[in-house]
Amino acid sequence: MENIDMRVAIVLAPIAIAAGWAVFNIGAAALRQVQGFLDREA
Repeated sequence: MENIDMRVAIVLAPIAIAAGWAVFNIGAAALRQVQGFLDREA
């Protein structure tokens, strides 16, 4: 496999970081919501 062009990596890195951060935050909020739902059901 050919090495990735550094310009592509430089452009994609902040996008990947932002996407990861969004997934992390959304996942945490979803987990809290599910936990609250399970607490109400019990």
